[in-house]
Amino acid sequence: MNIFVSFVLAIISSMLVDNVVLSRFYGICPFLGVSRKVNSSLGMGVAVVFVIVLATLICWPLYNFVLVPAGIPFMDTVAYILVIASLVQLVGLFIKKYSPSLYKSLGIYLPLITTNCAVLGVAQSNTDQGLTFLASLANALGTSIGFLLIIVTFSCIRVRLEIANTPKAFKGLPIALICAAIMAIALVGLQGLFSGIKL
Repeated sequence: MNIFVSFVLAIISSMLVDNVVLSRFYGICPFLGVSRKVNSSLGMGVAVVFVIVLATLICWPLYNFVLVPAGIPFMDTVAYILVIASLVQLVGLFIKKYSPSLYKSLGIYLPLITTNCAVLGVAQSNTDQGLTFLASLANALGTSIGFLLIIVTFSCIRVRLEIANTPKAFKGLPIALICAAIMAIALVGLQGLFSGIKL
């Protein structure tokens, strides 16, 4: 199989089949907390894409060319958290300067990207699975774009649910969780579609 086709299929697989939020349940905190407004969820999604991709570009060489040769591969989680925290600070400063309204709407959820298990989970799974650099990059792109896609889609659904005639017991978060469960079931139907992709 062509390496470009394999790369694209690996991205699609990470984005839809193994979606970080609906299949692996990483990043649920911002998924539920920021998804009330489309602008906030779009800003959070773009920030997560930036952090995940850049963290992968830094963490993969850091692990393979620094930690492993130094004989301290067990320090990977600590190193990844330091890298991710630095990137989140950069993103926070950038958003604060160029879009103060978005910075204010993201609130506490922006610094929480540092502890977002989706971001750390991608960096950790890349090394745990022994993925090549290209496969790690595909995993990072697919996972982060999948996070962006799902959080924006869910946000659009929640905006519609606010004006929907929902029974009182289901108003707010309960009906949102039911919709998230239906979205997760829909993605489960894609499992096995992209199995056996090697990069």
